[in-house]
Amino acid sequence: MPQVRPMREEDIDAVSAVRVGGWRAAYRGMVPQTYLDALTVDEDARGRREMFAHGSGDVLNLVAEDRGAVVGWAALGTSREADSGPDDGELLALYAAPDRLRAGTGTALLRHALAAARERSYDALVLWVIAANTGARRFYERHGFAPDGAASDWLVDGTAVPELRYRTRITPAP
Repeated sequence: MPQVRPMREEDIDAVSAVRVGGWRAAYRGMVPQTYLDALTVDEDARGRREMFAHGSGDVLNLVAEDRGAVVGWAALGTSREADSGPDDGELLALYAAPDRLRAGTGTALLRHALAAARERSYDALVLWVIAANTGARRFYERHGFAPDGAASDWLVDGTAVPELRYRTRITPAP
């Protein structure tokens, strides 16, 4: 089982590699291939460095590490949704390296994100998932998330990609 810890600036390149690799593996056939082919680790890392340096501090970035290598990444913050309550959080991202799928990386990251949501006193945690991504949907459902009825189309290279919002209640620590 990987160790989960807060992301550091020196993790940016590895996180970008996990994210780009995760997108290419998970979203093939769900989003236009031209979009996936255009993703680069360098460009993602550039944007991530900017966010890391100038972010508000509201977003908690976590990495999963195994034998010194970053194998997963998750980001948690206050919900961006207009219809969310003021004490709702949002799982902004959760990615495992493609060779780490079904190896406990995602579960470890999600458990830490849920614990952080509890520490932040969030009432609920929401996330968006591509409707066609049945593997991710099953993963979140196994961990207590369920669709809450909200849906949206994400426009990617002129193609509408349907997304569903999932939600789970955060139970206070005993």
